[in-house]
Amino acid sequence: MLTQTPKTIYWSLLTHEDWNLYIAATPDGLCYVGSPEKPIEELASCAGSRFSGSPLVEDDKVLQPYATELIEYFQGKRTSFTVPFDFRGTAFQMAVWNALCDIPYGETQSYSDIANAIQKPASVRAVGAAIGANPILVTVPCHRVIGKNGALTGYRGGLDMKVKLLQLERG
Repeated sequence: MLTQTPKTIYWSLLTHEDWNLYIAATPDGLCYVGSPEKPIEELASCAGSRFSGSPLVEDDKVLQPYATELIEYFQGKRTSFTVPFDFRGTAFQMAVWNALCDIPYGETQSYSDIANAIQKPASVRAVGAAIGANPILVTVPCHRVIGKNGALTGYRGGLDMKVKLLQLERG
């Protein structure tokens, strides 16, 4: 269990076109981007496991800078994010998530590419599990990871969202 001093988690419902997804941030940065159309319980569960004891407070104003960058990305006007992140995980998960952030916009890599990038080439399945646990969809671009054979693989946001994000990035 990851324990640190509880800090307030601010959240908001982001609506863009046909997607409604919860986003959340601590005072230190974006900590959660949810799956489209999932209930707030998905956010509460993630917050409870990664930020134990932290209160959830709805605050659209605090989330505005994050919402703005996400909407700009969804509109094809942004290719990278400048907002800070506050993600918590094991050392292995953090290594994987940081490797995801190194995948260039519009490109894809395989799970084995990520395993090699973190210098753990035999840990492809563990890499897949870490990617599946990524709490910050879109901004930590796990949608850019595909199967070694080029096949689209699972995605917490759903394969429809993954396809739309990859199509957006390919212009």
